[in-house]
Amino acid sequence: MHPAIARALLTAPLALAPTFAFAHTGVSEAHDALHGFIHPLGGLDHVLAMVAVGIFAAQLGGRALWLVPASFLLAMAAGGALGMAGVQVPLAETAIALSVVALGAVICLKTSLPVAGAMALVAGAAIFHGFAHGAEMPDTMSGFAYGLGFVAATALLHAAGVALGLAVDHVGAANPGRILRGAGGIIALVGVAVLVGYLAQ
Repeated sequence: MHPAIARALLTAPLALAPTFAFAHTGVSEAHDALHGFIHPLGGLDHVLAMVAVGIFAAQLGGRALWLVPASFLLAMAAGGALGMAGVQVPLAETAIALSVVALGAVICLKTSLPVAGAMALVAGAAIFHGFAHGAEMPDTMSGFAYGLGFVAATALLHAAGVALGLAVDHVGAANPGRILRGAGGIIALVGVAVLVGYLAQ
């Protein structure tokens, strides 16, 4: 197995460590962390965006492999804090759908952004995703435990996207670039469909 793929797959379980740690601190915190972990997995728009961040990072390669996902995680945590605090972020759902379109498009077009530009792009998207997670947290839950849960799930999805992007590039496919670009196109189209659904409501 290619070393970069192995590293990506090995980091995925580590991302879950904060969630598992709560098993020793009480049923409530463990439940809150588990609830936070499950939350990002319940929406197709969130899952696609987070996997797309990993694929985009794999396309860029080099330092982007960890800097791009890390910038998403940090910005998403900040957005989650805003949501938990009750701060209003207008048109958040529309922005989330647009982020799926944008991330799919940069993969499809194989946009060669500088690392700083890619970090800024995903961080901008992450604010809205984090806000949605935080705003939907039940009042009875621990914000810290819940937040660690959805950050862990997001890190796992990023790792899956990175691993997918690197694997396609190293399995000997006839045209790996076309495969990833096609995946980006599908992600963007799904994002358009989600966006139309939001606007039609």
